[in-house]
Amino acid sequence: MTARAYTVAFEGTDTREVEVQCAVAPGLPAFAIVGLPDKAVSEARDRVRAALSALSIALPSKRIVVNLSPADLPKEGSHFDLPIALALLAAIEILPHEAVEGVTALGELSLDGSILPVLGALPSAMHAATEHRALMCPKACGAEAAWVGDARVLAPASLRDAIAHFTGQTPLIPAEPGEVTPAQDIPDLRDVRGQERGKRALEIAAAGRHHVLYIGTPGSGKSMLARRLPGLLPPLSPREALETSMIHSLAGLIDEGGLTRQRPFQEPHHTASMAAIVGGGKRAKPGQISMAHNGVLFMDEFPEFARPVLETLRQPIESGEVVIARANAHVRYPCRFLLIAAANPCRCGYMTEPARACARAPICGDDYLGRISGPLMDRFDLRVEVPPVSFADLDLPPAGDSSVTVAARVAAARDVQAQRFAAHPKVTVNADMAGALLDEAAAPDAEGKEMLLKAADRFGLTARGYHRVLRVARTIADLDGDAHVGAPHIAEALSYRLVSTKT
Repeated sequence: MTARAYTVAFEGTDTREVEVQCAVAPGLPAFAIVGLPDKAVSEARDRVRAALSALSIALPSKRIVVNLSPADLPKEGSHFDLPIALALLAAIEILPHEAVEGVTALGELSLDGSILPVLGALPSAMHAATEHRALMCPKACGAEAAWVGDARVLAPASLRDAIAHFTGQTPLIPAEPGEVTPAQDIPDLRDVRGQERGKRALEIAAAGRHHVLYIGTPGSGKSMLARRLPGLLPPLSPREALETSMIHSLAGLIDEGGLTRQRPFQEPHHTASMAAIVGGGKRAKPGQISMAHNGVLFMDEFPEFARPVLETLRQPIESGEVVIARANAHVRYPCRFLLIAAANPCRCGYMTEPARACARAPICGDDYLGRISGPLMDRFDLRVEVPPVSFADLDLPPAGDSSVTVAARVAAARDVQAQRFAAHPKVTVNADMAGALLDEAAAPDAEGKEMLLKAADRFGLTARGYHRVLRVARTIADLDGDAHVGAPHIAEALSYRLVSTKT
C-alpha cells in the first residue's frame, strides 16, 4: 500500500515542493524515513508513532518506508511531521488518498497528537496557491497563512481534527487573516534640538532611500536622528508588506498572524557576528540586513563592528540581495534596506574639541575611521558631521518641522518617483537608478553639469560616487518639486558627498 502527501522545503524565501511518499509492505516491522532528512526529520517517526498511539491508532506490523522526494534535496525542520502522518494514514486506508493529495501540509506533532506551530507558514501558503492546493497548517499559524488570499487555509489544532476533516466528520472552517498590527510609536523629529543639517539629510535619505553616515562627538544626537527615520518613511505597500512578512515568517517574528504596514527598523549591536548580520547558521536563517528589507538598518558605533562584518555589506548594498553559500546549496534573501550608520570621530570621541581631545589627535581619528574601508565609505550617499548642541539650544522650545510634515514631503517625492519608474518594475526609488535611466532622469542642466565635473576632478570622485551624487541631486529636486536637476541641487548633493571623514 502506498500513498503520498505534499509539503515544502525552504531555500531562503523560496520554497521547493517535497512529495512525501509512504509505502507499507510486508516484512519485519520497521519505520524508516529516507530522502536526506536531518535529525529533526528523522525523529519524526517517533513523534508520529506516539501521536497516532494517543489517538488509539495502531500501526500495522509491517515495514513502513517514508521517502521525501526529491531525495537529493536536504530536508530540515520539524514541519515534516504532519505530512508524514497524513501520508501514513492514507497508506493504511484511514484517510482518502485524493483528499490528502489535495493539500500542502506542514506542522510539528506533539506526543499527544496536537499540532504545534512552525516557521514559514506564509511562504508555504504562497506555494500552495501556485500549486492550486489548500494549505493545512497548525492552528496557531492559520491567521498568518490566510493573508495569502489565493490559498484556502485549513488550520486544525490537532491530528484528530485533521482526520475528522478528511473523513468528512467535522470539516474545518477556512482560517481568516489576522489583524493588522498597529504601528509602534516613533519619536518626533521636532523633538531634536538643533542639528538642522542632520534633519535635512534624514529627509533626503527617506525620500530616495540613500545611505547615511553621521559622524559626531558622543551625545551630539546621532542616534536620536537615526531612530526618527522610520517616522518619515511611507507605509509598506501591499507587495512590500508581503515580501517583508515572508522573511519575518521564516524567522518566527510574526505574532498571532498579524502583519504590519510599518517599515522594519533593525538595530544590531556592534558585537553581532557575520551570520547574525548577513544570515547563515543553522538552516541558513535570514540576518539583520534581510530583516531590514524594505526598511532601515541602523548600525550605531559603526567602526566598532568587526572588519569582516562591515565588508560583507558592500555587495548586498549594491545588489539588494544576499547569497548565503553552503556546501549543498545557495540560499538567497532580499535585502533592499536603507543603511544609516553613526560613528564617533575617534576612539575617545572628542577629537574635534581641542580642550578634550587626546594627545594622539588627529592621528587617532585616521586610525579609528580608517576601520571603514574606502569602498564601503564610497557607498554612503550622505555623510554628515553632527556637532555638539549647546546648552542654550537645549533649553529652547521645539523648533522645525514635525515628523508628520516631513513625512508628507517624503511621500510626495516618493509619488513622483513611482510615476517616473512606472515602466521599470525593478526600480522603485532614485537610489535604484542606473545606466540609461539614470542618465535620462537625473541629467543636470549645463551649470550643474559643469559644477559636478569640476568637483569630480578636484576631489577625485569615483564613478560610483559620481552617479550617487546624481541620484541624491535627483531626490533633492523631487523634494523641491522641480522636474529638472539644477545647479543648486548638485551643489547640495556635493556638500554631503565631500564631507571629510577625518575631522
